[in-house]
Amino acid sequence: MKFYPKLWLSFFGAILLAFLFFFGVSLGLLGEMPEIEDLENPKNALSSEIIGSDGVVIGKFFLENRTNITFEEISPYAVNALIATEDIRFYQHSGIDFRGTVRAFASLGSDGGASTITQQLSKNLFSRFERPRGKFGRLIQKLKEWVIAVELEKRYTKKEIIVMYLNTVPFSGISFGLDAASKEFFNKRPIELDANEAATLIGMLKANWKYNPKYNTEKSWGRRNVVLSQMAKYNYLSQDSFQMLKDLPIQLRYRSASSLGMAPYFKTHLGNQLKDWCKERGYNLYRSGLKIYTTIDSKMQMAAEEAVTKHLSVFQPQFVKAWGKDLPWRYISNRTVIPNFIEDALRKTPRYINMRKEFGYGHDKCIEELKKPVKMTIFSWKGDIDTLMSPYDSMAYIKKVLHAGFIAVDPSNGYVKAWVGGINHQHFKYDHVNRRAKRQVGSTFKPLIYATAIDINKFTPCTEFPRERTVFISGGKEWSPKNFDGKEGGIWPIWKGLALSDNLITAQIMKSLGENGPDLVVQFAERVGIDKDQVPRVPSISLGTVELSPFEMASAYSAFVNKGLWIEPTYITRIEDKDGNVIEEFETPKHDQVLDAEKAYTMLQLLKRVVDRGTAFGMKGRYEIEGDIGGKTGTTQGAADGWFMGVTNDLVCATWVGADDPTVRVRYSSMGQGSKMAMPIFGEFMKTLQHDKRIKYIAKPFEAPEGMDLSLLFDCKRQNKPKAQIGGDLNVSGLGD
Repeated sequence: MKFYPKLWLSFFGAILLAFLFFFGVSLGLLGEMPEIEDLENPKNALSSEIIGSDGVVIGKFFLENRTNITFEEISPYAVNALIATEDIRFYQHSGIDFRGTVRAFASLGSDGGASTITQQLSKNLFSRFERPRGKFGRLIQKLKEWVIAVELEKRYTKKEIIVMYLNTVPFSGISFGLDAASKEFFNKRPIELDANEAATLIGMLKANWKYNPKYNTEKSWGRRNVVLSQMAKYNYLSQDSFQMLKDLPIQLRYRSASSLGMAPYFKTHLGNQLKDWCKERGYNLYRSGLKIYTTIDSKMQMAAEEAVTKHLSVFQPQFVKAWGKDLPWRYISNRTVIPNFIEDALRKTPRYINMRKEFGYGHDKCIEELKKPVKMTIFSWKGDIDTLMSPYDSMAYIKKVLHAGFIAVDPSNGYVKAWVGGINHQHFKYDHVNRRAKRQVGSTFKPLIYATAIDINKFTPCTEFPRERTVFISGGKEWSPKNFDGKEGGIWPIWKGLALSDNLITAQIMKSLGENGPDLVVQFAERVGIDKDQVPRVPSISLGTVELSPFEMASAYSAFVNKGLWIEPTYITRIEDKDGNVIEEFETPKHDQVLDAEKAYTMLQLLKRVVDRGTAFGMKGRYEIEGDIGGKTGTTQGAADGWFMGVTNDLVCATWVGADDPTVRVRYSSMGQGSKMAMPIFGEFMKTLQHDKRIKYIAKPFEAPEGMDLSLLFDCKRQNKPKAQIGGDLNVSGLGD
């Protein structure tokens, strides 16, 4: 063989040049490279998880939907499918598959690429957001991936590389990692994936939109079969199994990663609260992978959401039908239509404001433009509707939509078990549960009047009052409440007054507290969690003219169930970092013994009479509910708000239903009562709890305090029938004794 110095010099010179080029890339001379510390501790944006009391992930905060898992949490089918399809020599090479590289060059890529799993991981970790320009830029990027792949192989085991890859690879627009993809497409944990499902997901890695089983089912099916055939080719799957699986359809159990999932209103409320908490401690709610443990029970939450949907999807059409072509926004005094209602609402919209600012339009011109149809999507209980509609008509449509707020609290510890802030978070963001969501509460406030009087005046359920009008002097003016139906007469025990929500009896009870009666009621209300200075100190609060939130009302009633001990509702127990270290455990919430146990039990029995003999009568039979249930209906002036408070031995539930605007009213009083507007949600909720085999909730008997004589509680004939003195010299010093 002849020696050709120039040829060999060129050959070794090319090798040296390639080495120097490669070395220059590794030093970052041709573009920034990650530090060694970054390789050993790669940083990814991790979803922060909201975890319910039963361990179920009920929601996430994320920019990229990503949760890290361990090798033991991954289905072997997914690992085998990945290796068979993406890198069959994964366990033989050290980051770069030179055989595959030579093959790729020789076939110009027609026989498959040469990118190893480790190289793909390096791209996912450090260069996924880089956009190389031109052939030289792509060459530099490929060399960077080689360098990083080699460094990764030095520092991690093969198992660790598999885990890192499957934790970072994108499967859809915002779902990153196998954990997120498994839950999005199959509603499963990664360890539960079968061969069919694992092959479907691994098949998406070639082009996650093109082979997305949700939107491109046929192409996804074909790609899945390619993965299955690769698994069979390399003996990860038997030929018999392959022949059986390749003809099966892809069975999705899809849950959109972009949706807010379960408890969206609670998630939003929680996120708003945690932003400052995270800022103070140096965490990012959307990137730090926090685990936020809450008191929400996923099964109760689902039952509550379903109850809201089931009732309002029926009640909404009834509401619309009752009004027909007439308009529901009415003055309360004479029930006439409020003029310019929609125009005034449009004045507050960004579209109207921008027209005035950018084009200098006057009001009439703006309204003219807003009456022109445009494409839009509107909410309906039968699904979203794509339509042509003017913003003017859209506003009229939206104003007629009824909303709801529902919260369930365990009074023994204050734990919030369910939180439904509205009917559809995508269309309606306002949360109707939280403290700021105040609406007139109507007769649901009456038990606070009764509790104050029972505590101070030592009333029993058999204490009687004349059912007649009484006069209050407030602000120099006389006020004399009456019943909605105008009826009066006779003498009633207070249990009957509450059961039938009689305004005259409630007014008499307020009168019995003396001139400072409203002050005493407000003091009690604030002790049970109602915001300070929110309840006006006037006699009319006896009829529920005050505006409060479902959160506050659930808080207030909890003392009746918990033997007089009020505990502030809470919903976070602890927060952990991404490694499971506890960052903070939340302390026991505020509490206060506001009633003694016997008086609280008396209130509980009064509420039970509302369900057994009063305005909520028939609910238990209609919804097939068993056990001890107490409650209170609430209806406001003009039938704008419907309320129901429901209590069991270990739950307090507050339900509100109404339109966003309080001037939108239910047409007929028979429909506008709390028993028709709100109570069915509680009924459906309890029915699900008791009849769902996974829950099997039991409403146990209300437990009386030890030593309490129950024989006389409602035996009014055997009692001495104490006659209450109205406005007498009462001992008011023992509030909450």
